[in-house]
Amino acid sequence: MTALVIAEHDNASIKGATLNTVTAALACGGDVHVLVAGHNAAAAAAAAGKIAGVSKVIHADGAQLAHGLAENVAAQVLAIAGNYSHILFPATASGKNVAPRVAAKLDVAQVSDITKVVSADTFERPIYAGNAIATVQSTDAKKVITVRTTGFDAAAATGGSAAVETAVAAADSGKSSFVGSEIAKNDRPELTAAKIIVSGGRALGSSEKFNEVMTPLADKLGAAIGASRAAVDAGYAPNDLQVGQTGKIVAPQLYIAAGISGAIQHLAGMKDSKVIVAINKDPEAPIFSVADYGLEADLFTAVPELVKAL
Repeated sequence: MTALVIAEHDNASIKGATLNTVTAALACGGDVHVLVAGHNAAAAAAAAGKIAGVSKVIHADGAQLAHGLAENVAAQVLAIAGNYSHILFPATASGKNVAPRVAAKLDVAQVSDITKVVSADTFERPIYAGNAIATVQSTDAKKVITVRTTGFDAAAATGGSAAVETAVAAADSGKSSFVGSEIAKNDRPELTAAKIIVSGGRALGSSEKFNEVMTPLADKLGAAIGASRAAVDAGYAPNDLQVGQTGKIVAPQLYIAAGISGAIQHLAGMKDSKVIVAINKDPEAPIFSVADYGLEADLFTAVPELVKAL
């Protein structure tokens, strides 16, 4: 029984979500191999070989794999899928784009967003926005799985010494092509990898106030900035800052929620945080039900005072 982890990378280094997925793969039992499909990605393949617990890295290199187009990556996975009992993807935008294509071609039921491996064929996953946990058993010969990265500790990025094996790159499907990308420049930690996150909600009232109140606190703490869906929908913060079921799932060491009421949609994205601090003037706000520390106060007074105290 061997598991295959589909690595997320930028052709130079391995992204953190891959490390959490390796941990999930190890829990399935048996050996763990990692597929690095990219272009001029030898450095990323070498980095994958150093991940603790990985026994082999398969490096497929071709221009058609440079940008991680879902059709081409899926074809690459399918080309080697016959050797594996489990195929695991991080439950990221990229992983969720490729995994269903692989599952459909293999004619198996995908097991999505797992947070725990009970046994080689049984997994736990959240349903109803995390309000219930379903235990799912798969009888398929091959398991195609997406892994909620916040549910598993990251495997050590060093300490392994897996051999890197070259595989023939799958041909370009011709179904899609890379046109371009707009990369948001940000000096702050990436939201899903940050140890501290400060998030603002609709109560901030405007994008100017959002920046005026939240930025100094984030600067003091060296934190990433997040936002509730209500704040994003109102235009106070950009889409890539949204935390929640339809945004990013995070589990930092410290999560500070200012002016966020705590709708189910938002709680589903952050309630696994180690320590949650809520600042809200509504004593009935649902956010207080998951908070480790709650401050019933006006955020326009409390947050500047907190910044001053820090």
